[in-house]
Amino acid sequence: MIEKEKIRNEVILMLQSFSETEKKSIEQTLYTNLFASKFWKKANLIGITLSKGFEWSTMPIIKRAWQEGKKVSVPRSIHASRELHFYQIEQFSQVKVGYFDIKEPIVEQTKRIHKEDIELMLVPGVAFTKKGYRIGFGGGYYDRFLKDYLNPTLSLLHSKQIVAKIPIETHDVPVDYLITERGIFSTAVTEQKE
Repeated sequence: MIEKEKIRNEVILMLQSFSETEKKSIEQTLYTNLFASKFWKKANLIGITLSKGFEWSTMPIIKRAWQEGKKVSVPRSIHASRELHFYQIEQFSQVKVGYFDIKEPIVEQTKRIHKEDIELMLVPGVAFTKKGYRIGFGGGYYDRFLKDYLNPTLSLLHSKQIVAKIPIETHDVPVDYLITERGIFSTAVTEQKE
């Protein structure tokens, strides 16, 4: 969709305009808000991507999870079916650079994790609405994964990533909570996931 691509490109340019110092400061606030949340405190097994480039860095989140004794699962993209399979990693040496320069788990060194065992899913995205709908990177992988995922989902973002409206398609699945530099906000769709 042309409109989605336009929004995606505009928000990526905005994110790339943050200086390294600004980005690190924003990230620290996002991490503080995440770690203070009841969802983080309750979860023993989290699902999270391995960030790259302009994305908010997930490495400190993964390290903090390990320090707190939490288990961490990261996705591997199955391109033929556009699915995500999550694998538990215990150290960064269990990760390699894969398709499209995306970091992913080394399958032979990690354990596949079933969707229902992931207690908290941190969902990446570029632009979001207040209702939790998101524009990701265009593959639809997370929408397929989330369509029958029952535990809480949240996304980390700067408030400038919130847009008034995005084109919503029937397969789009909103996230439950948005964590910004201003705090944590429930989206209007699912108050019940706790």
